[in-house]
This record gives sequence, structure tokens and C-alpha cells, in this order.
Amino acid sequence: MYYKKNKLAKLIFLLFFFQNSYAEPLVIQINYEDTDATRVEKNILDIPGSITNINKNKLQLGTEQLGLDESLNHVPGTFFQNRYNFAQDLRVSIRGFGSRSNFGIRGIKIIVDGIPETLADGQGSVDGIDIGSINKINVIRGPTSSLYGNASGGAIVIETEKGSKEPFIQLKNSYGAHNLGKEQFKIGGISNNLNYLFNFSNTTIDGYRDNSNFKNEQFSSRVEYQISDYSSILSTIHYTKQPFANDPGGISKEDVALNRKQSRTNNLNYKAGEKLKQIRFGLIYKNIINKNNSIELKSYSINRDFDNKLPFESGGIVDLKRNFYGGGLKFTRNNSFVTNKNRFLIGIDYDRQEDDRKRYNNLSGERGSMSFQQDEFVTSLGIYFQNETKLNDFFEITLGARYDDIKFDVSDKFLSNGDDSGKVNFDQWSPMLGLSFKLYKSTNLYANISKAFETPTTTEFTSTSGGGFDPKVKPQKSVNYELGFKTSTNKHLFEAAVFHIDVDDELTSYELSGYPGRSFYKNAGSSERNGFELSSSGKLTNNIEYQFSYTYSDFKFNHFTNKSGTYDGNYIPGIPKYLLNIFFLWKNNLGLYASLDNLFSGSLYADNANENKVSSHMVSNLRFGKNINYKDYKIRLYSGINNIFDKRYFSNIRINAFGGNYYEPAPKQNFYFGLTIDKNF
Repeated sequence: MYYKKNKLAKLIFLLFFFQNSYAEPLVIQINYEDTDATRVEKNILDIPGSITNINKNKLQLGTEQLGLDESLNHVPGTFFQNRYNFAQDLRVSIRGFGSRSNFGIRGIKIIVDGIPETLADGQGSVDGIDIGSINKINVIRGPTSSLYGNASGGAIVIETEKGSKEPFIQLKNSYGAHNLGKEQFKIGGISNNLNYLFNFSNTTIDGYRDNSNFKNEQFSSRVEYQISDYSSILSTIHYTKQPFANDPGGISKEDVALNRKQSRTNNLNYKAGEKLKQIRFGLIYKNIINKNNSIELKSYSINRDFDNKLPFESGGIVDLKRNFYGGGLKFTRNNSFVTNKNRFLIGIDYDRQEDDRKRYNNLSGERGSMSFQQDEFVTSLGIYFQNETKLNDFFEITLGARYDDIKFDVSDKFLSNGDDSGKVNFDQWSPMLGLSFKLYKSTNLYANISKAFETPTTTEFTSTSGGGFDPKVKPQKSVNYELGFKTSTNKHLFEAAVFHIDVDDELTSYELSGYPGRSFYKNAGSSERNGFELSSSGKLTNNIEYQFSYTYSDFKFNHFTNKSGTYDGNYIPGIPKYLLNIFFLWKNNLGLYASLDNLFSGSLYADNANENKVSSHMVSNLRFGKNINYKDYKIRLYSGINNIFDKRYFSNIRINAFGGNYYEPAPKQNFYFGLTIDKNF
């Protein structure tokens, strides 16, 4: 299927090198514009913390759009794994938080158009996000509990596309290795006071490894109505249908040497994988009361129907029906404190998660008898405030705090093995203090100290003996200290940050022989994270742009002992000590462009004992294309080569996997190409 579209491939080849046509110039902006990722509109340079902005061109310019890592790899302090296993979701870690996750995203808040994709228990996912409709992403590196509650590592705040002034229709088709096929249809525009954008997409791929095929269908809409000059209402809908996403599993080093493409035997025998349907509704009302005061009111609902087959018999099929809903109110006031400019923000968030979870025995991929049934309820109530005061033309102080009350309630419906019903309640204060000092017009020094917490999710709470909660598992808590420097010119942006984080009761994963591929969790005594992040972006010439980032991570257990041994002083697994990304983009006024993305990942450990070390690797990806304007049409031709030097590396490491099955090999060198056509009407 990869090259079966021969005529289309020839057309693309010819048009890449046909330059006698007009095309608008390509621009990847230097990213220091305003952001509302910190719940108020503020210039990134003035925020006393680490935050990176990624715009639409970086996200959509010639990318394959299979995962957020394609565009976020250059964000310092951020590490991605699991790009090619769609059954396990993308694994994201920020400053090491989230690295323990073998399923979904932990420790990082995911927000899409103001609506949380992270549940009340702290578990997030990106399988309901269509990259082809994203306008920009802000990545907050460092604890965000003072603003967003249950999250230790940071936040990924996503804004989808709006309609343009001229209404348009867009068709997009792309094809690639391993039978990749992606079709997308987009329509958007502005009509009077109504701004609208609708997006449909369908993605299929057979996958590099056995039992790794995937299909995903998505629809999203963003409709905003300007009620008056001072008020607006935004409605978002996102529907995802994923009929199958199969799981090849982790394999041992010996199996990798025999055949990198093979699936783990148990994953084949038990037909491991998942399917899901999800629909998300969001409604946000904004009102500027007067020049000093404004309010924002939001409500949302997510319904998810999830079916998962795990590679073992006892309870190896999961049937989950989930309702997640909530809302929030935010009030912002701009005033004066004595004679100084001041901005005050106060708000409240409410989330309710209701899970109907059943487990059945997995009989070679077929549903056997029920072995588990319980209803799980998580309620989260958070109240927060933040105050920013400009002490003079050079100093600004930011003070914030949040109080969260989170209740877990499980009702056991499978009583043949006893009643494991129970309740657990956590409450936590998360304060934050930030200082910013302006050296020059676009040069800032900053410092901050903040506290954060992260509860176990409902699945991380699971007892190894059956249903209910494991009473020994507790939330992890952290204190973050950070110093940073930011400066910008007309052509360059430079940032540096150094941090130290103390973590108590670090949550760590492990597997049991009877449940291979399923993770359980326990608390380590304490750990610490010391790191340094450096990034720069801008223009080398009028035609060449660059992005550079470097991350140094020294993350270790201070005190951690369990029945398997003592791990004091060991490195926290799943996090490379060094990360380096160098990205170049060349473009000209005729619409031709080419980019080279190089990612070096240092070695890391696969287990708490630090007995299994995964070697470092460097992967380079090349993209090139041509943009053409012809009458009312915009034609975009693009192609790419992933892993151009054909390196052997692993796209994912399963932390503390039983039997040494840590490794998920990544594809060798592979290609893709595509065509996008836009027409204004």
C-alpha cells in the first residue's frame, strides 16, 4: 500500500522541483508571545517559571502527525517514549515525572481548549487529541499544583485551531511505511460573530512489529460565538473511535537479537490490545465585566467506553465504562496594591470521575467468566488563587496557593471473594512563590519555589490481592526550587534553568509473574532530582532557522528499600541523564523547505536495581516539501524520512517489567509522503 499510489507519488515528485509558481513564505515564529497556560494572559518572558510555546507551523509543517513527540522533542526537560505502541498511549515525562507510567500519562496535566484531559485521579491521555487540528501547545516544566492541582511534573496546554477570516476547505492525504494511511477533512471560517472549525480524520497503520496495528477515527469541532464586545461562549466537541490498537508488548534482550519485529508470545496468544470510544463536550463562557474585572465559567463532560485485553488469563480482559464531568469558575481583577500594578486571580475547580470497571478471564482473546467488578468514584474539589504585584519597573512577585480535597470511593460488586469496598480521602495545600527581575527590556532573571502532590490513580491503587485499594500506597509529594534566565532579540530566544526537587513517597511500578504486562505500584521512601535545561531558537540567516535544547538530569532514590533489595543512591529508571535536540529548517520564497531534526538520548536504566542499562542513541529525521499557491488553491506537498541513518534503538522501555521484557524496538528507516489542498470560498 505504501507505494501503490504511483501516480500521486510521481505528481508529488514533479511538483517538489517545479519552482515557477508563487508560494507564501514559511515562518516558524520565535516563541516568546503571550500565553494563558498559567490561567492568565502573560508574556512568556515575564513568567517566573519554565514554559515553552510550540506554534502551528512546527506542529503541522510536513509532519507525520502520529504523536506529539514529533513536535515537542525539542522542549528541554521533556522526554517521550512509546511513540509506536498505540495501545499504551504516548508516555511523557517532564523532569522525570511521568516516567513510571506503563499506561497513559501520569504526573502531567493535559488541558485542551481549557478542558482537562486529565481525570480527577490524575491519569491523562492524548488518544482523544487530533494533532492535525492543533494551533499551539504550551508546555509548563515544573510543578503546577498551585494552579492545576493533582500533578507533580507540569502541564501540556493545547489550543486547537480557530476558523480563519476567509472560510476554507482542506483535504489532506498521507501514506507511509507499514501501511500508514491518513485522511483528513477540515472546514472553517468566520461568519458574522461566529468562528467555527470542524475537523474529520481517519488513521490506520499496520505497525512495525507483529500485533501492533491501529485504527483511529476522529471528529472535532470548535465553535465560538461573540455575544458582545465583552463576552463570548466557546463550544468544543471531540469524538474518538478506536476500533483496535493492538499491543506487541515488551520483549527480552535475547528476543530482540533474534527478531526485533516479533511480538511477545503472550501478547499474541491472548490477543493483547484495546478498543475505545470517547466523546468530550466543553463549554466556556467569558465575560469582561469592566476594564479591571473579568470572569470565566466552564463545564465539561467526557464519556469513555474502553475494552482492554491483557496478556494473561486471570482477569485479563478489562471492560470499563467511564463518566467524567466537572466545571470551574475563575475571577480575575486588575487593580493597584498601594501604588503598584497588581493582578489577582481566584478560582474553583470541581471534577467527578465515575468508573464501572469489570474484569473477565482472558481465554486466548475470548471473554471468560467474570473475576472482578467494582464501581470507582473519585471527586476532586480545588480552590486556588494567584497574585502578581509589580514592585517597580524591574521586580515582580507572584504568590499562589491551591487547596485540593480528593476522595476515592470504591464499591465492590464481586463479593464471592469478600467485600473490598472502601474510601480514601486526601487533602493538600500547594503554595508557590515566584520572583522576576528584569535586567533589560527583554531579559529576565527569575526564581521560584513550589510544592506539588500526585495521588495514585485508581489503577495504581489496585491491591495485588483483588479488588479495593492497597492501603499502603500513598500520594507522592514534592518541593521544587528553580532559578532561570530568559532573553530575546529580534532573531533569537535563549532560556536556561537549573532546579532541585525533593520527592517523598515516590510512586514506582513493578510487575508480578502471574500478571505479566500489568503494573502495580508502591512508594519509595524519598528521591531527589537535580537538573539543568538550556534552549535556544531563532534565525541563523533569512532562510535558515534553528532550535536547540539540552537537558541534564541527575535523578536518584535517596531512600528506597523493599523485599527485593535496597536501592539507595540508584538512578530513577526510565529517564536518560542527557538529552540533546538540534533542529534546522531551511526555506525559500518559492515555498520549498527542508528540515533536519536530530535527537540524542543518553543511556537510562530499565529497573530500580540499575542492573539493566539501555544504551544511548541518536535518531535523525528529515522532512521536505513545497507549498504552492494556484488561483484559489493552496497546495502543500511534503515527504519525510524517519530514522534516516537506520539506527537500532528502542521506542519504549517497560520499567521493572517481569522476566526482563523491557524492550520495545523502534522501526528502522522508514518513509512517508502526503498532499494537502486548501481552497477558500
